[in-house]
Amino acid sequence: MKIADIEIYQFDIPLEQPFKISIGTMFAANDVLIRMMTDSGLTGWGEACPFPPITGETQETNIAVARNLKKILLGQDPFAVDGFLRQAGSFVRTNPSIVAAFDMAMYDLQAQALSFPLFRLLGGEKAAIETDITADLDTPEKMAERAKKFLQAGYRKLKIKVGQDPDLDLARLEAIRATVGFECALSIDANQGWTVPQAVRALQKMEKFDIAFVEQPVAWWDISGLAEVRRRSPIPVMADESLFTPHDAIRLVRAEACDYFNIKLMKSGGILNALRIAHVAAAANIRCLVGCMLETRLALTAAAHLMASQPNIVFADLDGHTSHTLDPVRGGMIVEGGRITLPEKPGLGLEIDFEFLAKLRPV
Repeated sequence: MKIADIEIYQFDIPLEQPFKISIGTMFAANDVLIRMMTDSGLTGWGEACPFPPITGETQETNIAVARNLKKILLGQDPFAVDGFLRQAGSFVRTNPSIVAAFDMAMYDLQAQALSFPLFRLLGGEKAAIETDITADLDTPEKMAERAKKFLQAGYRKLKIKVGQDPDLDLARLEAIRATVGFECALSIDANQGWTVPQAVRALQKMEKFDIAFVEQPVAWWDISGLAEVRRRSPIPVMADESLFTPHDAIRLVRAEACDYFNIKLMKSGGILNALRIAHVAAAANIRCLVGCMLETRLALTAAAHLMASQPNIVFADLDGHTSHTLDPVRGGMIVEGGRITLPEKPGLGLEIDFEFLAKLRPV
């Protein structure tokens, strides 16, 4: 089986409301779609969802890189993902989202060719997982109201964005716990927004809110600072923006800088590198979360397959599509009140809606 053709599309999905975190605001999912076809008639799908405040890449840079990656892969074996990553070289670091899209399509083809759902091909057996849902930055009152609506929709785990003024962040958590009580699980994500002293003081004051973990409290490059926060925080620390590649995972383990890893396909450059990160974590007895940017259910389904295949990925934050104004995916994961069920169909178990695709023009 060889890759016979690859089509590249750009598409934008507006959000119901802007998505605000401590280091930037997104107004749409500005994505790139990969359609990979083989000489045996199979079609694999992949999606890139660049998030400039975190990865530094854009839809435009992803498209430019996609043209290069297409040249690398035409005529190649879709099972040769490792060779593809080596040929992709520094693109894995500079434009990880588009590398992930190609990697994703290759894995989709592999599992289809062998008639396995992807999570089973990767060694997994659980087809049902649970995700949290995120309340992005707003006033304490509005975030509390949003949290209440999430619980009414059936979600049992909430992620709360913080990382601005610590006193304002405390007010946010106070309002949320006062509104929803202590029955639901809460985690917080500072997105690098605090200094080390701010993080230590804030987390010590936030302990009373029963927080499961805090994501990336300090700047991505400050590994020693992250380790210092971990030593002094009563709340477990999760590395996110400090963790892109398997090399980063090893660096974090050596520095004893965190309690948990946040693995995202859009950071790691796809499924193969995500698996490698999960294996580093397992060897170091570190549990993981699989997260997302603002992907559609295409890339989110791929991430859910990854989680279902790895026993040390125990947390999920796969809610990127919940603020989208349209859904171009047919099939794929089903989400009901935070509970995700994966399809038992071969591959990712999805396709792109034909009418949606017909409106796009290949790059």
